Amino acid sequence: MKLENTTTDAVLVTQYLKGDESGLEVLITRHKQRIYSFIYSKVLDRDVTEDIFQDTFIKVIRTLKRGKYNEEGKFLPWVMRIAHNLVIDHFRRNKRMPKFSSSNSDFDIFDVISNGQESTENEMISLQVQQDVKKLIEELPDDQKEVLIMRMYKDMSFKEIAECTDVSINTALGRMRYALINLRKVIDKHNIILTN
Repeated sequence: MKLENTTTDAVLVTQYLKGDESGLEVLITRHKQRIYSFIYSKVLDRDVTEDIFQDTFIKVIRTLKRGKYNEEGKFLPWVMRIAHNLVIDHFRRNKRMPKFSSSNSDFDIFDVISNGQESTENEMISLQVQQDVKKLIEELPDDQKEVLIMRMYKDMSFKEIAECTDVSINTALGRMRYALINLRKVIDKHNIILTN
């Protein structure tokens, strides 16, 4: 089946999931320039950009093949988020953040200052992450949920938590530990990405 350039991303993803490899080829061709430019604008190195671009699509393919893609037609923002996370991983591995040299003639103050639209988008993503975390916390057993809320949202010490819940400090610490373990299990089970 010949896939046209007018076919939506969602249809192309569906075609790829049904075994039509050309669906992914069209998606990569369609979005390559934008994703590649985005990565290059952050790392400013063609070889590193190539590597991160390749890694991005390896991760896309793995996620699609595992049946974990559920972005409801928002393919490009999803891929951009993967690329963004891989760029961050690259800088963490190299323990450095991008530097801006004042002698660089290509320097643009707007590369450093984000516009209002981006910060509004980040606020929305952050709010969504907070809402997702609160839903996950609701799935915890009551004793674990209580300790987690007191510690994370009320900023109480374990001594205060122990006194409030009428348990030993070790029990409060244990409940917190199990709460975090159970949260991780739920996040892994549902393949949830909590990042902004």
